[in-house]
Amino acid sequence: MGKSVAVLGLGKYGKSLAENLYMMGADVLAVDKDKELINEFAGKCTSAVCANLENEDEVEALGLKNMDIVVCATGNLAAAIMSVAVAKEKGVPLIVAKTSSDRMSSILLKIGVDKILDPEGEGGMRSARILLSKSFKDFLEIDSNMYIVEMYVKDEWVGKNLIELELRKKHRMNVIAVRKKDQKWGFSSPNEPLEKDMVLLIAMEKKDVNKWH
Repeated sequence: MGKSVAVLGLGKYGKSLAENLYMMGADVLAVDKDKELINEFAGKCTSAVCANLENEDEVEALGLKNMDIVVCATGNLAAAIMSVAVAKEKGVPLIVAKTSSDRMSSILLKIGVDKILDPEGEGGMRSARILLSKSFKDFLEIDSNMYIVEMYVKDEWVGKNLIELELRKKHRMNVIAVRKKDQKWGFSSPNEPLEKDMVLLIAMEKKDVNKWH
């Protein structure tokens, strides 16, 4: 079953994020106060709800406690504070927010946001992949067909080295570097067993990315 994600605020970034999450198999609740926008967006998500995110009762009525992830994509600080506060109170496992300033980021982090999204540095598709993936920590598109990916070491890889795993031959992955917990990136040794907390820096083709959600 896909993750359930609430996207609160359907500006340009929120719409892109919600659409991409839905296309990738997530159960998406899209929320905005613009009734016409909600009507237009109804077929691009699991459910679309018109609500004023500054109103506590209306945010409470969204049922955020059933969500795996709540994304606050509104640039309205009052709405963002209310949405994050309610999501935190309901015990949502992951609360993320798009912010428009360092001050807004600071405020939202203090009241419970787990991750800040950077709409200037990442598009809706990139954010959607990161939020839904169990394997990727981050990734960068370097060409129309190629990504550089930060990837967590999978459980079945722990204790094995790169020679044994044959990642390039079996999975079309080229390991560029590795990073151990709390350390800097370093070149990978093909004979060194991988550890659970390692992150791999990998070059891979875009067509192979979807295999590793």
